Amino acid sequence: MSWKGFSKGVQRTPQTIKQRFNMGDNTKDPIYLDAERRFMELEQETKKLHDESKKYFDAINSMLNHQIGFSQSIAEIYKPISGRVSDPETHKVDGNPEGIEACEQYKTVVEDLKASLAPELEMIETRIIRPADELMEVIKMIRKTATKRAHKQLDYDRFRNTYKKLQEKKERTAKDEKALYQAENNLEQATQEYNYWNDLLKSELPKLFELEREFIRPLFQSFYYMQLNVFYTLHERMQRLNISYFDLSSDIEGAFFKKRGDVQEKAEAFSIVHFKTSGQKASRIGTKFTKYGKKEGEVTKFDPLVPASSSVAARRNTTESADAPPPTYQAAITSNNPKLLLPAPTTVTPKPATSSALTLAKPNVGRSNSTASTFSAVGKPKPPPPPKPKPKALTAQVEMATAMYDFDAQMEGDLGFRAGDVIEIVQRTSNENEWWTGKLRGVVGQFPGNYVKLGS
Repeated sequence: MSWKGFSKGVQRTPQTIKQRFNMGDNTKDPIYLDAERRFMELEQETKKLHDESKKYFDAINSMLNHQIGFSQSIAEIYKPISGRVSDPETHKVDGNPEGIEACEQYKTVVEDLKASLAPELEMIETRIIRPADELMEVIKMIRKTATKRAHKQLDYDRFRNTYKKLQEKKERTAKDEKALYQAENNLEQATQEYNYWNDLLKSELPKLFELEREFIRPLFQSFYYMQLNVFYTLHERMQRLNISYFDLSSDIEGAFFKKRGDVQEKAEAFSIVHFKTSGQKASRIGTKFTKYGKKEGEVTKFDPLVPASSSVAARRNTTESADAPPPTYQAAITSNNPKLLLPAPTTVTPKPATSSALTLAKPNVGRSNSTASTFSAVGKPKPPPPPKPKPKALTAQVEMATAMYDFDAQMEGDLGFRAGDVIEIVQRTSNENEWWTGKLRGVVGQFPGNYVKLGS
């Protein structure tokens, strides 16, 4: 955009806003407005015609390309799976030669069909898509003319409002007279330019609409015949398809089940197609050791404090009772250490630890019992210390005020009260001659500060 165009755009901005929000005097020509509406519909439908015809052209080409790709994929699946290449005697062909040959024949048929449809598709390109492109270029030029007319209308309304404002001024100075003369000249020039572009579009747009009908009629007829030729060629070529691998005598569903046979049942019998995980139920005791670490009742062979016989017995017990429910917490503990079944002594005399005592005591260190044993006191956590008292400085101090006079609410948001009412101060200033905010009987509002006295 040039500097001159930018300057005019800035000058037209106030009038553009007035026109958009329907403010002030705006020129409206109903004949042109109806023609512009029809022109916008023509613009949208032409673009849609171009896009849809282009999509149809691409769809036919894509369909043929996908058919060729489909036959190539099936042929790759049908290719044999051979044995060892280094030993030709073990080379065993285990593929589907008939299916591969059928894929090659089908691919040849589709390639011939693509070559046969090439002239028809080219006609779609030359007789529909290209004329639609040319019509779009014409519509773009008309759109520029309509934009030019809209700018001239803005200038006309702008100069007309300026001239009217100066003309209605009762006392005009010499400067005002000069401005009035300049506004009159600008209005005359703007009127001529606006009338020219407005009359041009009003006279030629209806002619364009008549040509549109003449343009669309042969275009639609050509598209119909070209589409008919495409479908006829597809049907005729596929009808002559003579591939012995395909059973065209039976219906589609019957031929499908006949070719498939019992392949689905055999495939579903494989274990690898039923992917699921199974495992033993995890014990409720010692859950932090049951996922990746040592399980409950399982003793590793590197533990020097546990005899080998107990390790073997533990493994046998775990294997035999895999599906049995887990024992209770008390039973699990006492079964590991039979000495815990005895009542706890009231007094304990310290004795030197022996190797056998260490063997029995080590696996149970840190465990608690429901009885009043000496082990329960070891694992009992101490309660946390009480929190420190809250500082008085953090406690919110509510400020109150006593009403000295009656005050009636004058408007919405005011707080009315009677003399003697105790009001809770929500917000106030240091100046009592200003409005404060308070709360009384659950209602929050404003009141004059000189009507109350701080304190209750």
